[in-house]
Amino acid sequence: MTSVDGSRAPAAPVRSGALRRLVPPARSFLAGRKGVLVRLGAWSVVESAQTFAVGYGVAQAMDRGFLVGDTPTGLGWLAVAGVAVVLGAPVVTGVFAQLAGLTEPLRDRLVRRAVVQSMARALAGPGGGDRAAVSRLTNQVEIVRDSFAGLVLTLRSFVFTAAGALVGLFSLDPALLVVVVPPLLGGLTLFLVTLRPMAAAQRRALAADEALGDHATRTRGALRDITACGTQAEAARYGARLVAEAAAASRVLARWAAVRTTALGVAGQLPVLLLLVAVPWLHGRGVTTGALLGAFTYLAQALLPALHTLMTAIGAAGTRLLVVLDRFTATAPPPLPTGTTPHAPHPPDTAGAGRPEQARCPLREAPRTRRPTPAVELRAVTVAYGARAQPVLDALDLRVEEGEHLAVVGPSGIGKSTLARLVAGTLAPDSGEVDVAGRTIAGRSTAELSALRVLVPQQAYVFTGTVRDNLGYLRPDARRTEIEAAVRELGADPLVERLGGLDAPVRPDDLSQGERQLIVLTRAHLSTARLLLLDEATCHLDAASEARAEEALARRPGTLVVVAHRISSAMRADRILVLDGAGAACGTHPDLLGRCPLYRDLVGHWSGSPE
Repeated sequence: MTSVDGSRAPAAPVRSGALRRLVPPARSFLAGRKGVLVRLGAWSVVESAQTFAVGYGVAQAMDRGFLVGDTPTGLGWLAVAGVAVVLGAPVVTGVFAQLAGLTEPLRDRLVRRAVVQSMARALAGPGGGDRAAVSRLTNQVEIVRDSFAGLVLTLRSFVFTAAGALVGLFSLDPALLVVVVPPLLGGLTLFLVTLRPMAAAQRRALAADEALGDHATRTRGALRDITACGTQAEAARYGARLVAEAAAASRVLARWAAVRTTALGVAGQLPVLLLLVAVPWLHGRGVTTGALLGAFTYLAQALLPALHTLMTAIGAAGTRLLVVLDRFTATAPPPLPTGTTPHAPHPPDTAGAGRPEQARCPLREAPRTRRPTPAVELRAVTVAYGARAQPVLDALDLRVEEGEHLAVVGPSGIGKSTLARLVAGTLAPDSGEVDVAGRTIAGRSTAELSALRVLVPQQAYVFTGTVRDNLGYLRPDARRTEIEAAVRELGADPLVERLGGLDAPVRPDDLSQGERQLIVLTRAHLSTARLLLLDEATCHLDAASEARAEEALARRPGTLVVVAHRISSAMRADRILVLDGAGAACGTHPDLLGRCPLYRDLVGHWSGSPE
């Protein structure tokens, strides 16, 4: 979010201490639900007994039944195993019934915390609102709820299933544990070791991918500037470096993914392989055929599927749960001091030395005495073209004084025309307030807006009629002498003479783009509105004609705001506003040259390009 000093707060990364921060509130949450945990544990013990009965029943069916020729006994033990499988359905029902006693209170607590955080940010932030609150209250809360439920189910199932299987293996023959447990623990340990570096690699790969996508989007939107300034090579080199960084991050992620796959193979497949290889040794130690078949049943039907599910859940849902919960447990902004209003400018940021230099260029200073009503004032204005789109202007504050000449510069697609439309009242902000001459621009009629300001876009509107009709369109009662004076001021008298005078007819198709712009600029000069907004309205004029037109409009009583496309246009202004997407800077030409790198780049590019 762009603050009163133009800076943008960086997105909070998932720090290595996230897990440590989550432990105390997690312990407190679980401590208040001991009854639910006891009941959930009771159902899990039943599940553990079920796992034990399945493998033990298969082993006994072989050793006491089929291998000794006692078929009824064998079938009886198989029936025991079958009943254990069937009893799994009510066990699952009981587990899910108790699970709701954990997930629903967690969701309620997160919703309350999200509301508290949103209110704190709304009071503390200069933007007066928290646009991420809706995402936390809906999408992120559900992510936490679903991920938490999945992890509880998976961890509980693995612990009690493993307990039942290991007890079963021990009851069949302790020698089976010597073969099965070491690779199982080795693979699980290797998997746990990969969690932290794998998460870090995932974050780096995601950041590299986002940086590359952002560069591609910005480059596509600024193709005209890049071509005009001759910076194709620099843009290509920067893009190539981002591609290389993304590829390197992806290779690191792939290596850790290979290690994780190895861990899954060691824990999930190696116990079965070792058990097959060790059959002669186990037979030599007196392990029966039924015990070996029961061991394979424990591995294939219970232990290994639970282990695979555990690794998958921790690797996916666990990381997602940690990331989202870290956003909820992050410290909320402190409440405002007594007597402070949400939009009051903040004190100087003495801790912000690490910010980009242009992000600290103030848009307006803290008021010390009562000042005259400004011509234009924006307070915490945010605009985004779509519910999920990145804001074009983010919590922007701006004050333009009466009689001031302001130039707005920045790369293509950065929000200059959006700013002009906001001030003109043709576009409503998503949040914040826009005032013109001390009056809110929102909700005003076309007639009221026309009396306050004139917006001159890049595409000049000239209609079929007389020259006088076109020039006096915004002021039909203008006297002939006033129209002639405006024509002379703008340097449009040669054009009017060529067309045949003020009463001559005008055919728009017979005019060049520059001639149309000159007529529309003269029309704006005649208007009684005290605020003129030029949105690249002189782009088809030559440099000399543009200079004469802007100087004439600046001498006119009132305020002039120009979206500039030439350095000469910016240098004629009293102040210059630089928009760069990540922040904003405002100051005079010498001031910005000294402290705003983006403005220095623009000046260098413009100076090296033909006017």
